[in-house]
Order: sequence, then structure tokens, then C-alpha cells
Amino acid sequence: MASDETVWPEELFLDLDRNGPIPLYFQVSSRLEAAIRSGAIASGARLENEIAIGQRLGLSRPTVRRAIQELVDKGLLVRRRGIGTQVVQGTVTRQVELTSLYEDLQSAHHEPGTHVIAHEIRPATDSVATSLGVTPGSDVVYMRRTRSTDGVTVAMLENYLPPEFSDITTEQLEERGLYQILRGRGVTIRIAQQKIGARRANREETELLEIDKGGPVLTMERVAFDSSGRAIEFGHHAYRPDMYSFETTLVAK
Repeated sequence: MASDETVWPEELFLDLDRNGPIPLYFQVSSRLEAAIRSGAIASGARLENEIAIGQRLGLSRPTVRRAIQELVDKGLLVRRRGIGTQVVQGTVTRQVELTSLYEDLQSAHHEPGTHVIAHEIRPATDSVATSLGVTPGSDVVYMRRTRSTDGVTVAMLENYLPPEFSDITTEQLEERGLYQILRGRGVTIRIAQQKIGARRANREETELLEIDKGGPVLTMERVAFDSSGRAIEFGHHAYRPDMYSFETTLVAK
């Protein structure tokens, strides 16, 4: 067993009923879920592989696999390529509102992490120019980041801003959410046009989000406008579907 893999308290499984009506996979899954939610198994901890777990508990690999999958489906465990199965504290559910992912993670009592991959001035493509209302080829601020929680990368974020925000630093992007930075500069974001979808992950997203090659990602594209009606930000983001979801309320007319 690797040194950073977690061995849970043995008393969790001392009373497994191997002859009763409750399936063994459900008993294992329920006990692991309770331990994760209580903090007995810490967020970020790695579990042993299914074979090792089965040997220690005297259970078949299919039983263990199904128990683990139950918790993956609930967003309490996540499978990471090259790392294994890791504990997280639930799927991030995002209300479809004018907030940033950074703020959503904070409000859900997660600890946001940011890695800045690119932060530069580049010429606006036609689509970026149209979204921001600038001339094609003119300078815009480009940033590409990953956002993580509980040590797991949840999203890859690409954003474009008008050139007057070129003095935003990489350090600021690593420490705060983009909307927090903009508000600190006196920008009030009033309205946004947003599109949510899904597609297959590209190669970079597969590597950064640690998902299967060609696996699905949730996508969000947004153009945000300030109180004067000027486009202030254009972004398109990709999210791990097993770690993230969008939520909205619909009202009948």
C-alpha cells in the first residue's frame, strides 16, 4: 500500500451482516459515506485499490467496486487517472447566477485552489472581438486557469478581458476570484448572456481534469456586462461532470 493511502478505522466494518437482507455493497458504501461526512476519513485521502479493500474485508471485487461507485455517483469519491480513488466533499452544485466558480466554492465551504496556466496580452479573434465589442486583432487580456477543490481539479477556465485590465497580476488571479478582482476595481457586473452545454474533452482538458480520453465535460460560455452595458468579460469553461453541476429554478407563467 502506498504511504499516502488511507486505511479507515477497522471498527467501521466489524458488524457487517453477511447473511442478512441488506446487500454487502450497500453496507460498505453506507459506512464509508458516514465516515467521510463525519471527517473520520479526511477530504483528500486516497483509498486502497478495490482488490486490497476486498482482501481486507473478505469481500469480492465486484461488491467493493459497486460500493465505491455508489460514492462516486454521490460526489464523495472521485477516480483520478494515475492516482486512484480520492475522497472529496461532495459535488459542487452551482446556481445559475452572476457569480464566479471561486465564490461558489467558498459559499459551499470548499477551499478553492487556482493554477494559472497562461496570462498574457493577445490579439482578439473574430469571436472574442464580437463578444467584447472590440476591433478584431486589437489587444485583449487572456487568462487560462484551472480551479480545484479538496485537491481535485474541477474546471478549466478561459477568460478574455478588455485591455485596461492588463495590470491584473498572476498573483491576484491565484489568490482571488476574477469577479472579486473586478469588483475591487469598481466594476459592477449587472447582466450576462450564458450558454451551458456538454461535449467531449479535448486532449488538454483530459490531462488537466484527469478524466478519461474523450470523456464528457460540462461547458459554460458567458459574456458579462457592467452597469453601463459594456461587455467586460468573455469566458468559456469546462467542468468535470462527476464533480460539478448547474442548478436553476423554473417558474411557470
